[in-house]
Amino acid sequence: MTTSSDQETTAPTDDPRPDGLRRAESLLVVNTGNGKGKSSSAFGMMVRGVARGWNVGVVQFIKSGNWKVGEEKVGRQLGVDWHAFGDGFTWDSDDLSNDIAHAADGWATACALMSAGEHQLLIFDELTYLTSFGWLPIEQVVEPIRNRPPHVNVIVTGRDAAPELVEIADTVTEMTEIKHAYQDGIRAMRGLDY
Repeated sequence: MTTSSDQETTAPTDDPRPDGLRRAESLLVVNTGNGKGKSSSAFGMMVRGVARGWNVGVVQFIKSGNWKVGEEKVGRQLGVDWHAFGDGFTWDSDDLSNDIAHAADGWATACALMSAGEHQLLIFDELTYLTSFGWLPIEQVVEPIRNRPPHVNVIVTGRDAAPELVEIADTVTEMTEIKHAYQDGIRAMRGLDY
């Protein structure tokens, strides 16, 4: 009979945490990359923030308010301050100038929410596209985030995060696609993808 003490293990036995850990008033988290999970991760943190008693807000920049996504439904049920400014995928747009105007309105709302300081957590879902599409100069995004009230945590999602945004972030996670059902012709699934 083999006991657990006889088995080899690869589990770490040394504490991997760095010395001198300290608390921060707030963090800027960026979820980027071509893989799935950027928004899903942010909405998991949304639930965590609500569970901690935080005032949480979401501003969506691409997803349409007409899409009836699951995260919006549960967010609203939990009392999350929800704003959807997107018109959907740009390739479905009949008028990109309308999409750009909605994005600018969304960013103005995001900046107002940050500067008001009433939220402990703000999620800016798909914000990176506003700069990667050339709809907003990166400085107009970086400066308000950098100058937010010290207690306001911000999560930014979207592909192609600009180096300037990555530079000021405390945590950056790049989601890497290894395999996706879409490549096999499977549509987005309600409950898993939206």
